[in-house]
Amino acid sequence: MDEDRFEWIPAVRGDLTDLLLMLRAFYQEEQLEHDEGRTASAVEDLLGNPSLGGIWMLRKGDTNAGYLIAIIGFGVEFGGRYVLLDELFIRPEFRGHGQWRLGFAEVERWAAAAGIGALRLEVNHHNSKAKNLYLGYGFTDDQRSILTKWLT
Repeated sequence: MDEDRFEWIPAVRGDLTDLLLMLRAFYQEEQLEHDEGRTASAVEDLLGNPSLGGIWMLRKGDTNAGYLIAIIGFGVEFGGRYVLLDELFIRPEFRGHGQWRLGFAEVERWAAAAGIGALRLEVNHHNSKAKNLYLGYGFTDDQRSILTKWLT
C-alpha cells in the first residue's frame, strides 16, 4: 500500500485492540456513555457475523487512521432492510482530507450490492459541522429525535 494514500478496508479480528482504543476516543469526543465490556462484545459480534453489518478501517500505510461501523436494520417505512451508519471516527491528525466521503461511498456500494436501498445516520445535536457535511452529501433531516430506553 502507498504510505501516503488512505484506504477503507474491512476490519478483521486483528484490528480489535486498535479499534477499541479509537471507540473509546470517539465516545469521549462525542460525550457518550461508554461501557468498555459492552462495546467490546458488540464489536466482536459484528466482526463475527456479517449479517449484522460491517466495520471498515481507514488505513494510511500501516496506520489505522479511523473506522466506520454500519449496521443492518429493518424498517417497514424503508421497505425492509436499511443501513445505519452507526459510528464514524477519524483520528484528529488525519482529519480534513474528506476521507469520510470515501468511507460512506464504500458503505453505499456494499449496501447496494446487498439489495439495500436506504442509508441512515445519527448525528449529535452539538455536532452541527458534521450535520451540515452529511446534508451536503445527500442525507435529509427527518426532523426526528432518537430516544433510548436501556433494558439491561
